[in-house]
Amino acid sequence: MISTEALIEAYPNLYKIDRELHRLVQRIEMLDYINPINIEQEKRNFFASKYNVNPNFKYRKIDFNAHKLQQALFSQDIDSIRDEDTRKFYREVIYDYSGLIQCIETIGKGEKFYFNVLKSFGTPTDKDVENARFILHFKDEPFNQELFPVFNADEALQYFQEFSKRFEFTYQVKMSNKISAAAMVQNNTQTLFLKKNHRFSANQLKVLANHEIGVHMVTTFNGIVQPLKVFHNGFPKNVETQEGLAVFSEYMSGCLTLYRLKELSYRVIAADSLRKGFNFCDTFDLLHNQYKLNREESYNICLRAHRGGGFTKDYTYLTGLKKVYTYYKKKKDLNVLLSGKVNIGNADLITTWKEKGWIAENPYHNFAFEVCNNESRTIDFILENLK
Repeated sequence: MISTEALIEAYPNLYKIDRELHRLVQRIEMLDYINPINIEQEKRNFFASKYNVNPNFKYRKIDFNAHKLQQALFSQDIDSIRDEDTRKFYREVIYDYSGLIQCIETIGKGEKFYFNVLKSFGTPTDKDVENARFILHFKDEPFNQELFPVFNADEALQYFQEFSKRFEFTYQVKMSNKISAAAMVQNNTQTLFLKKNHRFSANQLKVLANHEIGVHMVTTFNGIVQPLKVFHNGFPKNVETQEGLAVFSEYMSGCLTLYRLKELSYRVIAADSLRKGFNFCDTFDLLHNQYKLNREESYNICLRAHRGGGFTKDYTYLTGLKKVYTYYKKKKDLNVLLSGKVNIGNADLITTWKEKGWIAENPYHNFAFEVCNNESRTIDFILENLK
C-alpha cells in the first residue's frame, strides 16, 4: 500500500491538484443551500390556500465568491497529470464542481437554476418514467404496524446512536426544521440532521439507519481516509450511485417495502413534471388528485422537486438502485463503491488506482451487504424487471 508521502513523491502534480481542489470546494455542499429556510410557514400557507397558491420559498445566501471559485478551479494545471485516464478524470471533476457551483449560485432563480440542474443531474428519461409507473401499478401491501409513525426525533436519535455502535466513527447530530427529508447526512461536516417535528415509523427508522448511516456516513468516513481527497469531495455525477447504494442497503437489510419503492416512483413522476413546465400547484395536483397520494406526502415530494427552482435529483434514487442492483448481481463485492463519494461508472478506474496503491482499504463496511435479508418476492420481481 502506497503511503501519502510516496504518492506525493511519485505523483506530485496529481497530489497537489487534488489537495488544491479539496481546499477550494470542501465547504461547498448543495444541501447547505437547496433547502428553503421557511418550509413550515409556506406549507401552512399552501394548505390554507386550498393548494392554489405556489409557495414562495426563501433560501440561505451563499457565503462564497462563485466567480473567483470558478476561476480558481479552471486555473488548475490538469495537463501536468501524467496518467492519461487520471488526467481525463480530474478534468471531468473540475467541470462537475463548476456545474454544482453554478447550481448553488442560481438557487431560487427559477429557470436559471433548473437549466443548471439539468447539466449536473439530468432529468428522467421516458424509460425512467415507465419504471416508476410499473412500480405504481402494484396493489398496495396490507397495512403493517411497522409503518405507523409513532417515534419522535429524540427517540429516532436514540435508535441511530444504538445502530451506530457497530461502526467506529463518530459524527454530530443536529435537529432542524429546515430540511425537506426526515433525515440527511451532511458530508463536509460529518453531521446527521434529523427533522425536528417529524414522526418516524419503526420501518422508517430501519430504512434511514441503513440508508444514511450504513451508506452515506460509511462513504463519508471511508472517503476521508483516502490519500486522494476527491473520494471525500465527490466524483463527477456521484449522487446517483450514492443514493442507489443507500436504497440497495435498505433492500439488503430487509426493510425496503413496496410503499418505499412507490415513494421513490412518485419522486420520478414529480421530477418529470418539471420537464413539462409544471409549477408547484400543478405537480401537487398530479400527485394528490390524479395519483391519490395523501396531501402530506404530495407536499413533501413537491417540495423536494420544486425547491431552488426545479431540482431533479430525486429521480436518481430509482435509477441508481437499478444500476447498483445490476452491478451486485454481476460482481457481488460492493467495497469499491463504498470507498467514498464515487460514481459506479468509475469502478474500473478506482480498481486501477487500488492496484497502483494510490488508495487505502476501506476501514468501514456496510454490514447489510454481507447477506441479503429481503424476504419480499414482489420487491425481487420489481428489481429484476426494471428496464
